[in-house]
Amino acid sequence: MNFQVNEQGYYGEFGGAFIPEMLHPNIEELRTRYLEIIYAPDFQAEMKHLLRDYVGRPTPLYFASRLSELHNTQIYLKREDLCHTGAHKINNTVGQILLAKKLGKQKIIAETGAGQHGVATATVCALMGIECIIYMGEHDIHRQKPNVERMKMLGATVVPATSGSKTLKDATNEAMRHWINHPQDTHYIIGSVVGPHPYPDMVARFHAIISEEMKVQLLEKTGRDYPDYVFACVGGGSNAMGAFYHFLDNPEVQLIGAEAEGLGISSGKSAATTQLGRSGILHGSKTLLMQTDDGQVVEPYSISAGLDYPGIGPAHAHLFASKRAQFLSVTDDEAMRAGLLLSRMEGIIPAIETAHAFALLPKMTFKPSDVIVVNLSGRGDKDLDTYIKYEW
Repeated sequence: MNFQVNEQGYYGEFGGAFIPEMLHPNIEELRTRYLEIIYAPDFQAEMKHLLRDYVGRPTPLYFASRLSELHNTQIYLKREDLCHTGAHKINNTVGQILLAKKLGKQKIIAETGAGQHGVATATVCALMGIECIIYMGEHDIHRQKPNVERMKMLGATVVPATSGSKTLKDATNEAMRHWINHPQDTHYIIGSVVGPHPYPDMVARFHAIISEEMKVQLLEKTGRDYPDYVFACVGGGSNAMGAFYHFLDNPEVQLIGAEAEGLGISSGKSAATTQLGRSGILHGSKTLLMQTDDGQVVEPYSISAGLDYPGIGPAHAHLFASKRAQFLSVTDDEAMRAGLLLSRMEGIIPAIETAHAFALLPKMTFKPSDVIVVNLSGRGDKDLDTYIKYEW
């Protein structure tokens, strides 16, 4: 089975580009030019230079000895939290800012939930001297205040989204509206493997560096270039797709995504898309999303702002439908406890999003010889207030 996007922008039955007519020129320009631009030798050279000297790649693959002992197996952490800005998001924003420059765009817009993509976008805009506007749900602005202040310090304008649940979905809606009204001079740096084609594929290619490095590092540390399991949290799914990318065609690697169950699957306060969603159109692509019987998007909920999204990227929808990957849900309680456990066992405070992936480890049965990689997608500095206030 093919897990890459086809020429029409589909992964199996999911994907495509469902867009207003006003955006057609922008999307068509991206679709016809993105591969030619990003694989040009000068683009690749500049991107590799920035990833190495600015972002800090390659990120370490760390053997978590105490966590491994606890679970009687071999657990490695891919340390995306050590990237400049504190998460994997910078991989994509570096690629997209270089692409925007090649396309002659003078302004950048983006959406953000947890604030990490917003910070990463503001960072590369400051680096390149380009105007930056970040849309963020009003609710997320309050619960991710450190990242809001970082964005402003980097020179970005942060615009609150005040509709709906005032979270990531609504920020994305507002960013889309802005782009519709300013298509000529503006590039939209979408932060996940969502949106109209070619965004899901383009973002996946920029994050594929994660699994590309994992292969080299695993060969050095274990004698083979693939693990038995890869775990990653999934909201839209950018870090997960980066971690899965180079293992998609290797059936020996089990791919496990952790979704936000929130307060419980049947609580009405959840973001577990694969369990609660069905096929529909969200933010420009056909995918799985949580919706009512008459097709209205159901408001998602998660204690983690970055997983508070009612859908998943179309590539992940295809991985789920084809059973290539497993998607398991994690409650707020489980995630918070997993974050605290990692902090106290390995001295690493993970982002609450990332903590969802660690919460799956005690739910699995591993062999002592198994090699497990958890994509540690972000650090928890931004979440300290939530961790501190949480009632154990």
